[in-house]
Amino acid sequence: MDKKLYPRIGEEVIWETLDNGLPVCIVPKQGFSRKYALFATRYGGMDMRFELKGQWLDTPAGIAHYLEHKMFDTKDGNALQELAKNGAEPNAFTSNAITCYYFDSTEKFYENLEILLSFVSVPYFTDESVEKEQGIIGQEIGMIEDNPEWQVYKQMMQALYRSSPARTPVAGSVESISHITAQTLYDCHKAFYTPANMCLVVVGDVDPETVLATAKRVLPAESGAIIRRDYGAEESTDAACGYAEAQMEVAMPTFLVGFKCPPQHGGEAQHRFAAIGELACDVLMGESSPLYARLYSQGLINGSFGAAFDLLPGAAYAYAGGDSKDPKTVAEAILDEAQRLAAEGVDGDYYKRIVNANFGAALRELNAFESIAVSMAEGRFQGYDPYRFPEIYDDITAEDVRAFLRENFTRAHMALSVIAPKEG
Repeated sequence: MDKKLYPRIGEEVIWETLDNGLPVCIVPKQGFSRKYALFATRYGGMDMRFELKGQWLDTPAGIAHYLEHKMFDTKDGNALQELAKNGAEPNAFTSNAITCYYFDSTEKFYENLEILLSFVSVPYFTDESVEKEQGIIGQEIGMIEDNPEWQVYKQMMQALYRSSPARTPVAGSVESISHITAQTLYDCHKAFYTPANMCLVVVGDVDPETVLATAKRVLPAESGAIIRRDYGAEESTDAACGYAEAQMEVAMPTFLVGFKCPPQHGGEAQHRFAAIGELACDVLMGESSPLYARLYSQGLINGSFGAAFDLLPGAAYAYAGGDSKDPKTVAEAILDEAQRLAAEGVDGDYYKRIVNANFGAALRELNAFESIAVSMAEGRFQGYDPYRFPEIYDDITAEDVRAFLRENFTRAHMALSVIAPKEG
């Protein structure tokens, strides 16, 4: 076992790679009664085109999310019910790049861990159950489609990207999921649910040897092939179109303004780029920024306004939005302020306050077991160590943030998405 100590944040992490290629991460939390396990695969909504047995497969949009739903089915019943019966709180989620199955429990942890590893590694589908699920997921998609906040995000992504699968909703559409069969699900499971493409993370007061022994006993002995994926040709950083609008039943316009950034390809450079992007968003339009105060006092934004930076396979973007009576004026104000900061620079004391606030938020996340587990899995998949964030912050300067604003917050990179009230 490889033990890593992080004196600056008072943490320890244990890593072990099993003979089948599965990386296992254990984050000890002495004295906690609660224990948490997450079993993740590097397979998400964007992984629709991949190579299996020498042939390229094009799979329907939404299949990774669909597979997540069906994975709880077992030959003997349902793994969710089995875990709940043991006092565990299980769940799962699918993002653009990753699917995670997890539970937390205070009792019968190792028994629950065995259940988790078993049902995720041994799929059980029938044509009848797959067909039945289409109605359930179709209803879920319908509810999402009726949500203005979701629609404004989808519209922004389609305005930013021309052909990237980042344009495609993780859940797919009612039409796309109608093409999913049990065989399609088995193909995707075979491709991506292999030990070398997965990661097990356990957080809590556990015995590392028992965790490893359980994984070795339950999981397949063989790793499986490394799967090639195709996300399409890399796009330019110019937005596909500058403005998109739709009408829905909303009392006030809701909007998102996005800025397309160059894609990243893993490693510590990606970790650093993400930190710079987050700092730039906070410096420019965070709750303590002069721009936020000005727009709020003018009644152009309210408490719904927020900003974030996100990285996806082959895609990266900063965005901000909320409710506003005049989204175009807000978008222009963001662009103007970014260009001003790029020209004049970021005040040193203000920058230090933003860094300290972000560092403090990262420290608080160390008590959130789910956040720790997800960040460890994502870091492993992308080739960086998430617990190196103190060193990352040390390495970033106000000039780095200024350069990020200058290069990425431009009109060519910008797309404004608006959901306006229905007329009449």
